[in-house]
Amino acid sequence: MPLVTLTFTQPLNVSCQVGDTAYFVNTEMEGGFNVATDPDGDGTDNITEIGQIREITGLTVICDSSLSFTEVNGLNRFILFSKDNKANLSSILGYFASTKLVNDSTAESEIYSVGMDIFESSK
Repeated sequence: MPLVTLTFTQPLNVSCQVGDTAYFVNTEMEGGFNVATDPDGDGTDNITEIGQIREITGLTVICDSSLSFTEVNGLNRFILFSKDNKANLSSILGYFASTKLVNDSTAESEIYSVGMDIFESSK
């Protein structure tokens, strides 16, 4: 598969890494902002997959791509990336918590609620 080299003038997002998938969307200036274009008028932003990131060196990203140089090259392109869920999912497998509730007073007491909150730290 051919390689595409993307060169940036600003530092890359720190979470961009080898194995992520790169995409681009064409943009145009509208109302003082760069916005995604909708050339076919179907209401979608027409995000195009560039390919899987193979190498990151400084401000340069090299991707596998089936696109030609002219399809990827352009001034009004917003480049974005997504993570591979297989490699970046976290789970609680192997982790556990143990709790012991002790009433050390001599007075009778009652527990009204015991709760727990969890969240996925990255996805």
